[in-house]
Amino acid sequence: MQALHGSLVALVTPMSLNGDIDYVSLEKLIEWHIAEGTNGIVSVGTTGESSTLNPVEHLDVIDFTVKHVNKRIPVIAGTGANSTQEAIELTQESKKLGSDYALLVTPYYNKPNQRGLIAHYEAVADSVDIPQILYNVPSRTACDLLPSSVQVLSEHKNIVGIKEALDSMDRIKELVKISSHAANNFSIYSGDDPTFMESLALGAHGVISVAANIVPKSISHICSMVKSNNLNGAKELNFINKELFRLLFVESNPIPAKWMLYKMGLIQNAIRLPLVELDGTYQDDVMSEIKQLGIL
Repeated sequence: MQALHGSLVALVTPMSLNGDIDYVSLEKLIEWHIAEGTNGIVSVGTTGESSTLNPVEHLDVIDFTVKHVNKRIPVIAGTGANSTQEAIELTQESKKLGSDYALLVTPYYNKPNQRGLIAHYEAVADSVDIPQILYNVPSRTACDLLPSSVQVLSEHKNIVGIKEALDSMDRIKELVKISSHAANNFSIYSGDDPTFMESLALGAHGVISVAANIVPKSISHICSMVKSNNLNGAKELNFINKELFRLLFVESNPIPAKWMLYKMGLIQNAIRLPLVELDGTYQDDVMSEIKQLGIL
């Protein structure tokens, strides 16, 4: 199993104007990320529009990504679902395709309680022998996986970490403490770009980043500088990206990220309904910022 640390991109899924998956652009993105120093690729996570890809497309994108990465860096398959059985099946199939890890978002809309969340994750972990990462993003799912539940789940041999997208340093501190006392290796990954550097400084092991879609080398460098204890350098580079972090979330992710990548000439201007192109009121600010960053 390849180690998982540093900058892990929550990769967008490129599409053609007719809505089909754009595999030519996907291959180019994969090669670009490896060349830019990205440490791992999340394939068809929530940023990859997992909620609007059908099951065949979902697994085809993972299969394509695994084959083209070809073990150069880890591939983390997004296999979460609000149906436990569907999550099990996606995780089983992703393992067969050669994914190194699975990332499972908390069940959305159902609003399970903590006992339900624990039972859900244990059912997947009991069913599939692949390293699994929990993913907590309460702003999108309407449920919050609490540290007390994470501590229980960290004891399962197949559950190896959590992506925490809550922008709370108190939460990160609690999770880092759980990680330090876990019987098995259990890693903490920030899922919040604006606060990820602070999370790393508190002991998180990496970031699963939307911003890495746009500035992969920069996010990777920040991770490396924190790891080498160059906090001043990390802070300076992180500050340069501050406005980008804000603009990436002026509308629902991945709307801004895909529009930026389109303007950068890396993908076509296509996103699945019910999401639509970035609203015109934001486009000038986005263009100004990506020009300021020298990526256009």
